[in-house]
Amino acid sequence: MARIAGVDLPREKKISVALAYVYGIGRPLAAKILAALSAQINPDTRVKDLNEDQVGLLNSVISKEYKVEGELRREITANLKRYVEINSYRGYRHRRNLPVRGQRTRTNGRTRRGRRRTVGSANKAASPTGKA
Repeated sequence: MARIAGVDLPREKKISVALAYVYGIGRPLAAKILAALSAQINPDTRVKDLNEDQVGLLNSVISKEYKVEGELRREITANLKRYVEINSYRGYRHRRNLPVRGQRTRTNGRTRRGRRRTVGSANKAASPTGKA
């Protein structure tokens, strides 16, 4: 099993698809990496057919030239934390768990805001006055 950037790649998939299992590498970037290494690795090769030299080559290229997995996650988290600390508008939206990129929230926006919380009419039968 090929292990690249701390991720076990699925054995039966082509290497051009399997590289997308690494956080920070999508299909276009995987194709770009394999195009640069076209002399050593064919993009149609299955992961199970790679030898140790090819896996090592992929590992070294990815670790030298790209931020992936933990390093990329840390950078993204640090960027969000910076927005919150400098009290920017984007930080405010992140802090309040609202859409950040200008979407409307009067209607829709439920994905980011969560389930509706009904205000007011909940539980009229169990009112504290005892009249029901």
